[in-house]
Amino acid sequence: MSPGRSRTTSSEVAHAALLQLIDAIAFAAHKHRDQRRKNARASPYINHPIELARVLALEAGITDVDILRAAVLHDTIEDTQTTQTELERQFGARVAGIVLEVTDDASLHWQDRKQAQIDHARHLSFPAQQVKLADKICNLRDVATDPPHDWDLGRRRRYFDWAKAVIDGMKTPDPALLAIFRETYGRKP
Repeated sequence: MSPGRSRTTSSEVAHAALLQLIDAIAFAAHKHRDQRRKNARASPYINHPIELARVLALEAGITDVDILRAAVLHDTIEDTQTTQTELERQFGARVAGIVLEVTDDASLHWQDRKQAQIDHARHLSFPAQQVKLADKICNLRDVATDPPHDWDLGRRRRYFDWAKAVIDGMKTPDPALLAIFRETYGRKP
């Protein structure tokens, strides 16, 4: 090593990654600040993307900060005024690309959007599959324990089956996340 240069320690790298994740959480919180979930309690929307990151990091052991940032940002393009360019500028092309892969085409009718997720699942990159799996895990948990107030049992069961069809379409899902998904699917109402 040349004089005057210092090595970057693993703790410095970890600290930088933590700062990047906190920046993404703050961005998502700002973008989703006026949104609520459709559950009976109308929970703050930001709880959902934070839960995705928690599932990925704590339950599946994923440490790739770009995947964790994409998880907390996964609905920003779809559900807020955020653009792909804005995400690229703030978080880089890789994070923006993962978010874009899991973003629904809002111009489609809701039934077509659901079918498009099934059809598109086999084309997702591995990181996008991880985010999509975490999203479905979190959504199934919510539908099982705190569903939208107007969803009857039939609609809840159909949602579980549709989510399974999306995941079944993936070519190479993450084994740890797939196991968590299967366990969660086992709670089908």
